[in-house]
Amino acid sequence: MSDVISTARTPDLSSDRLGIAPDAELLAGAQAAFAKAYAPYSKFRVGAALRTLDGQVYRGANVENASYGLGRCAEQSSIQAMATAGGRDFTDIVVYSEATPPASPCGACRQVLYEFSPDARIVCVNPHGDIVSGLVRDFLPNGFRLEQRDDGHGVGTE
Repeated sequence: MSDVISTARTPDLSSDRLGIAPDAELLAGAQAAFAKAYAPYSKFRVGAALRTLDGQVYRGANVENASYGLGRCAEQSSIQAMATAGGRDFTDIVVYSEATPPASPCGACRQVLYEFSPDARIVCVNPHGDIVSGLVRDFLPNGFRLEQRDDGHGVGTE
């Protein structure tokens, strides 16, 4: 008997699900961020670049800390750059790492991405050209979102 409770809702993220190559501008941005990653402890560098609806590109790299829980992933760094600039949604994100298969966002990053754009495309790629892709909602089925209030509280507006 298997220890797996159910596989009915488990998405297959083992391949290029969307059948797309990474956007060249986002791939270059993710690679540039990757080169700037601060990963002295794990040596596992990751870069990410996302595009907003208005075409702006925001990059982020993972930043480790001696107090491990205080580190920040590349995907979250790019979201924070976007949000700091006033952005609230994005259409695409490319995540670049040297891992084989390409590293996909961790659980916390999946939730952060879902908060802003559950229907955005994620393309994870490595130097060998391996691709793992899907929509944010594919990576985090049944993601969590709070309802937005009419008075603007809780929606991040000024």
